[in-house]
Amino acid sequence: MRKIIGLTIIVLLLTSIMMGCKSGTKVDSTDTQVDTAATQAACADTQTDTEDGSSYSTDTQSDTEDTSANSADTQTDTKDTSVNSADTQTDKEEPDTDMRDITTMQLVYDMGIGINLGNTFDSTGDWINSSEVRNFETAWGSPVITENMIKAYAEAGFRTMRIPVTWSNMLSSDYVIDTAWMDRIQQIVDWVIGNGMYAIVNLHHDSFIGELFPTNEAEGFKKYEAIWSQVSERFKDYSDYLIFESMNEPGFDAIWNQYTGTQKQKERAFDLINRINQRFVDLVRASGGNNAERHLLISAYYTNIGHANNGLTKMPDDPAGRCAISVHYYTPWTWVALEHDETWGKARWEWGTPEDYAELNSELDLMKTNYVDKGIPVIIGEYCMCSKKPKEYSDLWEIEVTRGIYERGMCPVYWDVQGSATNFFDRKTLTWGNPEVLAAMQEISATRDFTNRDDN
Repeated sequence: MRKIIGLTIIVLLLTSIMMGCKSGTKVDSTDTQVDTAATQAACADTQTDTEDGSSYSTDTQSDTEDTSANSADTQTDTKDTSVNSADTQTDKEEPDTDMRDITTMQLVYDMGIGINLGNTFDSTGDWINSSEVRNFETAWGSPVITENMIKAYAEAGFRTMRIPVTWSNMLSSDYVIDTAWMDRIQQIVDWVIGNGMYAIVNLHHDSFIGELFPTNEAEGFKKYEAIWSQVSERFKDYSDYLIFESMNEPGFDAIWNQYTGTQKQKERAFDLINRINQRFVDLVRASGGNNAERHLLISAYYTNIGHANNGLTKMPDDPAGRCAISVHYYTPWTWVALEHDETWGKARWEWGTPEDYAELNSELDLMKTNYVDKGIPVIIGEYCMCSKKPKEYSDLWEIEVTRGIYERGMCPVYWDVQGSATNFFDRKTLTWGNPEVLAAMQEISATRDFTNRDDN
């Protein structure tokens, strides 16, 4: 009897503890692109409903009851009572090192529909306390990421997760990546791959690419190479479920103004992008391990479809023949992002006319004709609605863009952030804010046969 009473008390105490724990510029088709600042401010790479890149400061950072229970070392998720360290990983398993004998085209086919872990490890700003990893991780509105969050994405049917990373956030003056930062990214990669998804790791808001290269090219290459050398070394034994992406939306406004610049300036800007991408491939291939055959993602100029198809974009020479190209889709910009009329365009509140479909098909057909049909795989690394528009039309755009990309044999990777215009996934509650779009994505994904994913 005493044993029963004792066990009852223990159970009650544990239950009590557990309950306590749960207490711009318009984007056109062929040769135009929103400049980086406008894109970041509107949605592609910053949180919506803000005035500038320093979105989500202290007033919108994870509140005490919901997420600031995430201490320096642990966090309890609403559906996860396991301890997740923000900076370290315990009971770490050795990574899968299998590199399958498949082409990059086959790999991209198998990547299905993907999603971004946006506004998390790419968050940046001078106002962020750089002493701890979690300060950047939560700066733009995301809670500290747990494995249960990653699992929720996987269980919803997403087969790929793009992990945007701003490595410069925790980088020494001599270009050494902070160990805690690298460890945390590795932990996220392990969770993604461990839950059956592909992981894409890139250089995201590393602004030195656009700022340093035009003024000091040698130093720009030195910094770029230092970052990729360390990332390549850390992940060189990982399987082909890890993909490296060279850059994010790179461009050089100091060299070529897209609207007033000369053809000579334009050629110089594209030549620089091409050389950086070539150096990326050469460096990764020479870094040893599985990187000699790793599938790589090459960023087009501003990841713009028009720029990717103007004859100046050159895919790198790759001895492994394992490169895909990355572009983004936020067209038409007056529909996707604009909520108020501007001098350069009027905000649109409907989408779905024959002209709209013609524009969508024209853009995607450029990528299929000039890349996919020529044996170069395509990943649309970002797309989403960035403004609050009528749900009927907003859902239609997101579904039709997903379908159009997918039907052309490319991989669509949805841009997902916390508090976004569409409120797609709530990482705190692990719930889906737009089940209609999610269901449509699942239906579209099911049109491919993934039953033999290791052999296709």
